[in-house]
Amino acid sequence: MSLEHASETEPTGIDPREPVSALMRDLRTTPDGLSEREAARRLELYGPNELPQRSAGRWWTALGRQFVHPLAMLLWAAAFLAFLSGAVVLGIAVVVVVVLNAMLAFWQENQAEHAVAALGRFLPQQVMVVRGGRHSRISVSQLVRGDVLIIEEGERIPADARLLDGAVRVDMSALTGESTPVTRSSTATDRADRSVDSPALAFSGTLCTGGTALAVVHSTGVHTELGRIAALSQHVRQEPSPLERQVRRVAWLIAAVAVGVGAAFLPLGLMAGLSLSSAFLFAIGLLVANVPEGLLPTITLALAAGVRAMARRGAVVRRLSAVETLGSTTVICTDKTGTLTVNKMSVVTTTSAHPAMAEALAWCATAELGEQESGDPMEVALLRYAESVGAAIPAARRHAARRGLYPFDPQIRLMSTIDEIDGGLVVHVKGAPEAVLPRCSDSQDGDFATVEQARTQVEALAERGLRVLAVARREWEGPAPADREQVERDLVFIGLVALLDPPRPEVAAAVTAVHRAGIRVHVISGDNGGTTAEIARRVGIAVDRVFDGLEVEAMSDEQLDALLALPGEIVFSRATPEVKLRIADALRHNGEVVAMTGDGVNDAPALRRADIGVAMGQSGTDVAREAATLVLTDDNFATIAVGIEEGRRVFDNVRKFVLYIFAHAVPEVVPFLLFALSGGAIPLPLTVLQILAIDLGTETLPALALGRETAEPGVMSKPPRPRSEGVITGRLLLRAWGVLGVVSAVLVMAGYFTVLVHAGWHPGADVGAGSPLHHAYLQATTVTFVGIVACQLGTAFAARTEYASLRSIGFTSNRLLLGGCVFEIVFAFALVYLPPLQTIFGTAALSPWMLLLLAPFPVIVWAVDEWLRYRQRRRRKPFARRLDPRSSANVTAGTSSNLTVIPRGE
Repeated sequence: MSLEHASETEPTGIDPREPVSALMRDLRTTPDGLSEREAARRLELYGPNELPQRSAGRWWTALGRQFVHPLAMLLWAAAFLAFLSGAVVLGIAVVVVVVLNAMLAFWQENQAEHAVAALGRFLPQQVMVVRGGRHSRISVSQLVRGDVLIIEEGERIPADARLLDGAVRVDMSALTGESTPVTRSSTATDRADRSVDSPALAFSGTLCTGGTALAVVHSTGVHTELGRIAALSQHVRQEPSPLERQVRRVAWLIAAVAVGVGAAFLPLGLMAGLSLSSAFLFAIGLLVANVPEGLLPTITLALAAGVRAMARRGAVVRRLSAVETLGSTTVICTDKTGTLTVNKMSVVTTTSAHPAMAEALAWCATAELGEQESGDPMEVALLRYAESVGAAIPAARRHAARRGLYPFDPQIRLMSTIDEIDGGLVVHVKGAPEAVLPRCSDSQDGDFATVEQARTQVEALAERGLRVLAVARREWEGPAPADREQVERDLVFIGLVALLDPPRPEVAAAVTAVHRAGIRVHVISGDNGGTTAEIARRVGIAVDRVFDGLEVEAMSDEQLDALLALPGEIVFSRATPEVKLRIADALRHNGEVVAMTGDGVNDAPALRRADIGVAMGQSGTDVAREAATLVLTDDNFATIAVGIEEGRRVFDNVRKFVLYIFAHAVPEVVPFLLFALSGGAIPLPLTVLQILAIDLGTETLPALALGRETAEPGVMSKPPRPRSEGVITGRLLLRAWGVLGVVSAVLVMAGYFTVLVHAGWHPGADVGAGSPLHHAYLQATTVTFVGIVACQLGTAFAARTEYASLRSIGFTSNRLLLGGCVFEIVFAFALVYLPPLQTIFGTAALSPWMLLLLAPFPVIVWAVDEWLRYRQRRRRKPFARRLDPRSSANVTAGTSSNLTVIPRGE
């Protein structure tokens, strides 16, 4: 059912918090439930009980997007011009490149979507209802307003409902982020400010951890609280990733250079004496020479390799660009429960002797241990504690001895039991200290001052972010009264017990790693501020300030922007979905690249708004996974640090093969300029098909191999790059065109003229077919072609690092590059020595002395760049000496060792 349809047909004006009799009247139902006929009618009218799903779109639309990428559009233009000029083979080859790249990108992203979908469904499949006075099990999707629902322990609640009878404990963490289960009772007095806090309401997507109840459904599908949040996430527009924006900029830069050079060549060629058709033909050649046909597939395959690497390390990437986006992250906004913590409570400390405390906790419980643990997670933790100190009480004995049970009441915040022990009755009470302590008239040690001291102890424990319970007891005679007030007074105080949902053991190291990388971490949780701040500090997050969600809601956009622009790390507690969304907006407005983690339904809108949403795969909800771009299958926060390093590696590698590809533009363009400027006196040193053989043949595998380089030393010691910093920088262009390109062009042209002059050529001499110099000309153009290939080899090894020496990373450490270079040599020699290919590409077999002439080219190109990088490192040494080698800022995360920080902008 569409959102629009639902809003038109769903009944309005029903208040689920009104008296039960009025609610039942408004819903036109009874305690016996709806008739099957009426239920079928409502299902037809209102639609199924299903959450709104993000539209996946038609597959051909997704595929079509791959064909209109900026670089793809540029390649389409090059193919069109090639066909227009009669270079059919060239045009077909470029079209094939575009099609293959589009298919590859489409397949990779489609595979990631299927992997996320396979993680499972969130809502239960079937539910028990009362219809026509009889219990019936139906599909969740068939649930309608007015159905009487049976809620049982261990089940997900499938719709928003008002309790009619009974009481249940509900885990609300998926909806609110609150880690502690709450009680919902049909007899509770509703004084809550928000409906989500109402003690009489249960909500779709939450988990019943204990008890049973009857409830009447008042909202289904998109009209539930869960559906409202899911729908909110649908309206959040997902913007292009930093890499996608950078690739577009690269495409426009390439287009401007290619079109500009081609357009400038027309009048230049005409002035040099070329015919209009010749000038137009070679203008197209210049355009093709400036368009890196292999760049787009190389970027796609590099990202795909990053996706596979992330999958092996516990993450499923839904968009190829998400890998790189993690690498450019400047701020991580993380949830607490289940993300920083293990989502399992444990006893941290007690203020009394273990036996007395443990025995009271073991009696005052309804949870059960064993292979199939059941009940409130907090009670399970208390029972584990009792078991650890030797005070465990079997569940069967506890049930047999129980003479009265007063379940936890959220209004008075107490739970009590009356148990028969050694022939007498004992009342055991546990609850909030502020509720238990005023009811104590004595303490176990006989000193009432102990009770007063406990108040101070409560404050100290609360400041540490611990959940504190007070435990008491008293003797009892007679049956259990209906009025619990008689039982829960004149108590003997036993002591305090403090619990904590502990942090994951690997999170502290991950936080340290992202701090070293210059990334801030904010915690946004629906939980208590003190507890959240304590957990954050335990894992190494430097909490400077703690803000409640209500405080954030009261801030203007400008105030929130200013707050988040301040240095330091912040804890946001009791955060609503709207608050999380505002925080993500404010950070992005401040120019940050935001990674938002979460696992609950309440995280979904912010996950979509962030630059990259990171959802939990095991404990996360389906709504969160649907909204995210990255799903951690191991629910491990440390995988984010791994992802950041992987993303930085991918981005650096994109720069490496962009440098590698751009460096060959100069030796490819210079031959056309020499031909044009000489008015044809210098025969064309390179053909268009030879350029294509370089761009799509010899350079492809080495470029792909550069995309698989391991992270350069110090990659996680650098601060995040500015959002405005692109893939292509002035330094990269200077190195590509001004150093590697110029050196390659000089060497290649020197080889070309050496072969021609050796054969007796002089400017203006005829080298056409049938002339004495024609074979020498073919050999000269072949030397130009092979010379560029040789220079590519040197450029490939030079591009492996930005600053470090080749020796520091190892000449043979990238086996794929070695294999790519071997392929490059074999491919080039096939074009030179196989007769069929000689005919197509205009090549000729080279003499041994010509091969010796070309042999030093790779070493010369690499040596010039290595020398320049050596000089840069020497200039940086004084700065490195000023750094404290013991500083954590100089220690690379992961497997890297102590290395100096590379300042931003250098």
